[in-house]
Amino acid sequence: MLKDEQRMAELRTLKAISETLNSSNDLYSMLYDVLKELLHVTGLESGWIFLIDESGQYQLAADYQLPEALCINEKKPMCQGSCWCLDRYNDGRLNRAANIIECKRLEDAIAGKWGDTRDITYHATVPLRAGEEKFGLLNVASPNKTHFIDGELALLEAVAYQIGTAIKRIELTRKEKDHALLMERNRLARDLHDSVNQLLFSLALTARGTKEMVEDANVKEMLDYIQELSQEALNEMRSLIWQLRPQGLENGISCAFMNYGKVLGLAVQVAVEGVINLPCKIEEAIWRIGQEALNNCSKHAGIVRVNIFLKVKKGSVTLQVKDGGNGFYYNPANPLLSLGLATMKERAEMLNGTFSLTSEIGKGTLIEVVIPL
Repeated sequence: MLKDEQRMAELRTLKAISETLNSSNDLYSMLYDVLKELLHVTGLESGWIFLIDESGQYQLAADYQLPEALCINEKKPMCQGSCWCLDRYNDGRLNRAANIIECKRLEDAIAGKWGDTRDITYHATVPLRAGEEKFGLLNVASPNKTHFIDGELALLEAVAYQIGTAIKRIELTRKEKDHALLMERNRLARDLHDSVNQLLFSLALTARGTKEMVEDANVKEMLDYIQELSQEALNEMRSLIWQLRPQGLENGISCAFMNYGKVLGLAVQVAVEGVINLPCKIEEAIWRIGQEALNNCSKHAGIVRVNIFLKVKKGSVTLQVKDGGNGFYYNPANPLLSLGLATMKERAEMLNGTFSLTSEIGKGTLIEVVIPL
């Protein structure tokens, strides 16, 4: 009878966790909600979740009721340094739910007298996985609890697998949305090319042809103006189409920069150091930042030659766009006044990167962006 009641309690726990996981598509809020629900239904007091990438870098993705000692300096003890569970995860020794004899972070907190640990010294740790893919670790603990029995570990393992499956689902959903957005941009680019672009081209040809058929100087001057405007609008439309649908990016970002430069009337020289095999999101950001930089060169630099340098090393990718043009006065202490420059900075910072600008009147401009991989 006792085993049946225990089994029913486990099923209720799994049902509650499953409902929580299925009710959210935001990764971090989902992890927090499921951690809170797990601790509530199991009677445990504290927990935290690390997400870990393929290189072994980790982040504290969710936590609930951490001891005071681990919350100092905006939870700094949980966001830096290594520990036994991370070491075992990264070297492949941690593949199932396990008791961790003692928590190194809590040991350091006690030794450093960082604050109250609420008598928590031990925790269970469980890898988050879906199939062969691993995403991180689930850790749970309670005061004076020094051991987790097999039944508790089995339940935690089942919950961890549910969390891993939900993380995979959210990743797939995000990729589907990104793909749908790309398809919509491609459709819009095709529509602009097939309609507005062709109309502008026809307008430019009509103005040129009409000019040859009239004798009045004033009419010829107006037709010249119409032709110039239509040609300028045509160039702007081609640039917009490129921004919506970067043709040639499939052949590499270097080719894309050179081809986009041709659209703007620029001779773009690209130098590459390292193997360019970037994640889609980072490649998209580098491409958009480079586009905006080339647009600025075309409009303001007063030159036709631009140098782009791409460097990929362990941990980061660097983009430099340099021209020897007009340049301008820039004080790094002041905010960026140009919307284009501010957008480049925002794109870099959205990926935890940095943006820097160096410019001097008569000596050109250098834009450098560094984005961590």
